[in-house]
Amino acid sequence: MAQRDYQNESLIVHWNSELCVHSGNCARGLGSVFKPKERPWIQLEGGTAQQIQEAIDRCPSGALTYTLK
Repeated sequence: MAQRDYQNESLIVHWNSELCVHSGNCARGLGSVFKPKERPWIQLEGGTAQQIQEAIDRCPSGALTYTLK
């Protein structure tokens, strides 16, 4: 499994590249956090924990998940 984790003080975002179907829902839904053309492509300081959770909940493939700290 090719999983990467990104974290801040309130949550850990898990991204599994093997599951990702590149629908773009994350970037269209919260472009201030999910920036596919940048590295790192997930920049948690761009949104609140609630905004990030809502964007991840719309991921159709399940490639993005989160754990609350």
